[in-house]
Amino acid sequence: MSTHQPQHQPNGFWRIGFIISYAVSSWPIQAAAYDETAFDKLLQPVFQESCVKCHGAKEKIKGDVDLSKLSSTKHLLEQPELLQDMIDVLDFEEMPPEEEKPLEAGTRTELISYLNSLLETAIALSDEFPATPIRRMNRFQYNNAVQDLFDLNVEVFALPERMVRDHSNYFQPASGVMPQELKAGSRPLGKSQLIGKRLAGVAPFPQDLRAEHGFDNRADHLSLSPLLLESFLQLSRSIVESDDFNKTTCGIWDDFFAEPNPEKSTDVVVKQRLKAFLTQAFRQPVSTTLLDRYSNYANMQIASGTSFTDCMKEVASAVLASPRFLYLYDRASSENRSERVDDFELASRLSSFLWGSIPDQELLDLAAIGHLSEPKVLIQQVDRMLIDKKVKRFCDSFPSQWLQLERIISSVPDPEKFPEFYFAKFRVSIHMMLEPLLLFEAILVENRSILELIDSDFTYRSNILDAWYLGEPLPTRKSPTAVPISRVPLLNRREGGIITNAAVMTMTSNPTRTQPITRGAWLASVIFNDPPEPPPADVPPLKETSNKPDMEHLTLREQFAIHREREDCAGCHKRIDPLGFALENYGPTGKWRDLYDNAREVDSTGVLFNKHRFENIVELKDAILAEKDRFAHAFATHLLSFSLGRETGVADTASINKIVEAMAEDDYRMKTLIKQIVLSDSFHHKSTGPTEGNG
Repeated sequence: MSTHQPQHQPNGFWRIGFIISYAVSSWPIQAAAYDETAFDKLLQPVFQESCVKCHGAKEKIKGDVDLSKLSSTKHLLEQPELLQDMIDVLDFEEMPPEEEKPLEAGTRTELISYLNSLLETAIALSDEFPATPIRRMNRFQYNNAVQDLFDLNVEVFALPERMVRDHSNYFQPASGVMPQELKAGSRPLGKSQLIGKRLAGVAPFPQDLRAEHGFDNRADHLSLSPLLLESFLQLSRSIVESDDFNKTTCGIWDDFFAEPNPEKSTDVVVKQRLKAFLTQAFRQPVSTTLLDRYSNYANMQIASGTSFTDCMKEVASAVLASPRFLYLYDRASSENRSERVDDFELASRLSSFLWGSIPDQELLDLAAIGHLSEPKVLIQQVDRMLIDKKVKRFCDSFPSQWLQLERIISSVPDPEKFPEFYFAKFRVSIHMMLEPLLLFEAILVENRSILELIDSDFTYRSNILDAWYLGEPLPTRKSPTAVPISRVPLLNRREGGIITNAAVMTMTSNPTRTQPITRGAWLASVIFNDPPEPPPADVPPLKETSNKPDMEHLTLREQFAIHREREDCAGCHKRIDPLGFALENYGPTGKWRDLYDNAREVDSTGVLFNKHRFENIVELKDAILAEKDRFAHAFATHLLSFSLGRETGVADTASINKIVEAMAEDDYRMKTLIKQIVLSDSFHHKSTGPTEGNG
């Protein structure tokens, strides 16, 4: 029984919840989790017959897991990660391997139920959620936070990572519908898209990279070096000193920067203004000592002859460079165990998740009176936030990273083989990128089922992209700016959803051909949250050409068979190859094909999860939808990880299970998923330890 440990997010973590649907929930099996009877009579015989040959043999221990050393239920309860891995390989029928005698169906089901009950017990005993380390805001969050703090009607600096630019004010979440016609552009793929209203003279700090199989808000990736701290100091000054930072662009100008009424005490005005400003900037009430420190400095500057407005700009600059503003953190726990976050921490988590920013006044007011954590109030706030235009920031951040769409930016199909890709000096990828992102926005705004991410009966396309899919000559356009896009119905199910759109097909190909392994790995990572481990270093890449004349007559599937001849490659290929070859009808730039260039027929058949045989992409979609809880768990895990800024762990299993169960009862609707994440124990708990400060 192979129980390898993943290098990044837990391989198959999302699988645990839906195991319950397969498991036998009878009382005797559940009760067995609390004594040694089932361990001795059920687990040990299976170990001896099917597992210890590879995971207990003295000469070689596969996966560094020695099951022969497990002698009691207690040993298993102390290793929840191992329990999780055992459940994964049993549920997917990955173990025992094909060359060994298979387990009887009843035994496998019984084992899964027993191990699942042990896992639940182990999690309950540990009561420890993974810690989210103190981390700085990423570039996207910083821009948003500064905008909201000063109520700016311009951006602070250009953000190429915000992939869609709205040219028609189409995003109106309060309406509950996406328009039939809109105009949008692609920021990273067109310099003209970066021209917009922003503060002159303000340069951003470097873009934060997306964690592998994660997001760019991951706490363990957001450190603050002395060099970066210095850049934050310079950045804060450039913001308030920009010629565009004035009464016209700054919504709080009159309430914060403007000279006060001469009849009022300057000392009192300074303290009043700073108290509200610091509370919002630091996401919690400020102590008298801290307030006095800022107000005394301001009053000294004013007394020395600095104008009131310049003084308040200087103070505002200091606030923007303060660790209390730059860092996102939970205050120290009272003990070395998980405990619930307070209402101010909850407000910060909520605003960071949905708005990529700091809490607004309504969230802070509710936190101040201790009502935000009340489930009814919390859901009301989520509803309010989801119809606010600031939720566009969530759409600008999560889906593009979840789909790994930054890869389309560097996609360069061979100009000789695909000259039409480079139409009118621009790439078709400008249009490709917009399609899945607008579909995601429609599913969110209209509160549609997340299953439409797999198979939708509509999409958003420009006339150029529509012609691309049809294989027709492309209409001429001189510029990618303000691309007219229409919502179009889809009659052919080989289109629709995010799996088969041209952006994904292009970015998972190389310049001359498709890459089934890359596509399979993308599907495993994005759709099922089960990223494969990196290939062995000594595996040679598939050559583009060969000296053997017969090779040019082989299909890609036949050429790749050589990789599966290696024992250390076979396991991963068994999982990802069927997924990748299922997409072979889509060429290197996403166009449909029935034949390869050598006139051989494309073979897209396969088996999903060792149980669903499919002949084509439509049947693959049907297979995924037949296992919809697998996708729901995977997607919920991605989104939970994004919401918390950390990897998910075994302790999050119960939260994921409840989230998906509630979502399933409401047709897997997107907003239900978001609300259940916000209500989850994972979202409401922190693990920091009593030794950590709060900056």
